[in-house]
Amino acid sequence: MKLNRNLWQTVLVFLLVVGPGIITANVDNDAGGITTYSLAGAQFGYHLLWVFLPVTLALIVIQEMSARMGAVTSKGLADLIREQFGLHLTMLIMLVLLLADIGNTASEFAGLAASMDIFGVTRYLAVPLGGLLVWWMVVKGTYRKVEKIFLVACVFYVAYIVSGLLAHPDWPSVGRNLVTPGFSVSPGYLAMFIGLVGTTIAPWMQFYIQSAVVEKGISPADYRYSRWDVILGCIMTDLVAVFIVIAVAATLYVHHIGINSARDAAVALAPLAGRFASQLFAFGLLNASLFSASILPLATAYSICEALGFEAGVDKTFDEAPQFYGLYTAIIIIGSGLILLPGAPLIPIMFWSQVLNGVLLPVVLVAMLVLINDRSLMGEYTNSRFVNATSWVTAVTMIVLSLMLLLTQLFPHLSLP
Repeated sequence: MKLNRNLWQTVLVFLLVVGPGIITANVDNDAGGITTYSLAGAQFGYHLLWVFLPVTLALIVIQEMSARMGAVTSKGLADLIREQFGLHLTMLIMLVLLLADIGNTASEFAGLAASMDIFGVTRYLAVPLGGLLVWWMVVKGTYRKVEKIFLVACVFYVAYIVSGLLAHPDWPSVGRNLVTPGFSVSPGYLAMFIGLVGTTIAPWMQFYIQSAVVEKGISPADYRYSRWDVILGCIMTDLVAVFIVIAVAATLYVHHIGINSARDAAVALAPLAGRFASQLFAFGLLNASLFSASILPLATAYSICEALGFEAGVDKTFDEAPQFYGLYTAIIIIGSGLILLPGAPLIPIMFWSQVLNGVLLPVVLVAMLVLINDRSLMGEYTNSRFVNATSWVTAVTMIVLSLMLLLTQLFPHLSLP
């Protein structure tokens, strides 16, 4: 009887703590990520599935550190960076983050427009309504209510798993490619490999999850439950990514059908896997785009307000945190407005936002590792030797791959060794 009571107490505490890890990881499957996974499946079939095992480990390691710092210090990452490294470096980081996230937000509204176009709704209606919806939800809601909506949005990613099952993949081949690493130095394979890894861990994620842990009030005593929130979220998001690759590989790759975007993948699935699979794929893109268009501006507003010492938080009113809500509103207006401008240079905007992400990620990862190993800051919650070794290997790998991604973005015809 006591065992059952302890079990239910554990489950209850976990349900109270769950949220930041699952939400942050799932937002990673945004319009750009879904497009990358779709292109990987269409161009290379199942051959890149093995990448998701080490990528999931890397995502867990980095996200866990951010969540742990939030629980132990009760401060956001931007706040800690300002205290440790000074205002000048912090402001430079925040400027790059702001520019990158404006471009990222624009790409999310582009994904919204593309998905709604499949359902016959013009972007000139879909984008303003989508922007108004995500703005109203955050500005008029409380943290607890907004978090519940975000968690429901995470559930809808199951649409991609169903699409993958409806595609009737070659499961033995899927299994082999998941556990059998393979590599090629061809420029196309290398660029896609870097893209898969690079789209998994973005700078904004580390700022958002730490701020969310702080606003949720998670303490060191409850952190072990928050760690499972992080692990579960990372596994969920990469499971969805795997099924996106599987759905496209089982249909478009085997029929040698090329695509340029996630929208193309959704449309092309109809004659091969059925209209239902196609609509589920499009619905997944719609859900991911709206979800990410909510979180990205929120993450940026949290970070910049923390860095400048302004009040921030969804539980604050507009009068209590005018800078926070003003910045959130401005990013949504600019991001959605770019999609509505005739002839807007969307591709260059998305291109340079990814370049800025590639520049910023190494700086953020190194700053995180310095902070989390500061015993005066973290006390007994610094990294163990094993975790530290794993973290540094992960960070160095992400830095190298981000620099390689940066080179391939800036010099598309460059052949890397």
